[in-house]
Amino acid sequence: MIRVAIVDDQAMVRAGFRLIVQSQSDMQVVGEAADGQEAVDLVRRERPEVVLMDIRMPKVDGIAATREIVGVTRVVILTTFELDEYVFDALAAGASGFLLKAARPEDLVHAIRVVAAGEALLAPSVTKRLIEEFAKRPEPALRKPKQLDSLTEREREVLQELAGGFTNAEIAQRLHVSETTVKTHVAHLLDKLGLRDRVQAVILAYEAGLVG
Repeated sequence: MIRVAIVDDQAMVRAGFRLIVQSQSDMQVVGEAADGQEAVDLVRRERPEVVLMDIRMPKVDGIAATREIVGVTRVVILTTFELDEYVFDALAAGASGFLLKAARPEDLVHAIRVVAAGEALLAPSVTKRLIEEFAKRPEPALRKPKQLDSLTEREREVLQELAGGFTNAEIAQRLHVSETTVKTHVAHLLDKLGLRDRVQAVILAYEAGLVG
């Protein structure tokens, strides 16, 4: 059973998400919160596997709350606008996925399952937003962890492709290997770099100057 918490400052939005989640036989809503501080308290109390997190809320916002709870749960960011100015900061804070509130119910259910399984839900449109955000920022002091040196040439290529926003299937086609091989490379590079998911890999690739 996937334990889910719902965080949004609008009661009707929470009610809608609750109906969708509870319609699934393998999911359970363990609580709701109307702001970030309530979300932190709820997560510490109930330990859900997945939190559906709004970004813009009173008191403590979704970004600050995400930073507080990513050590104990996985967060799917919910927002009204695809190009929300806070998307990058939310993902950098440790969120594992991003979903529009206007998404279909089946997309929400899929997102919860993907994230609960330990994967990241990073749509190409979100990767594009990350790229645009980095392009706008002044040249950062590049962070190049020593672990990058442990990557094989192929793993480094896969990391660069991830940062380009390509799916496993697209990477397989571009590198002329099987999709299974790509999945293996992704798993190895995440392990070597000590990263949780593809979101963190994309951010690290840009911070390390592997792409630009």
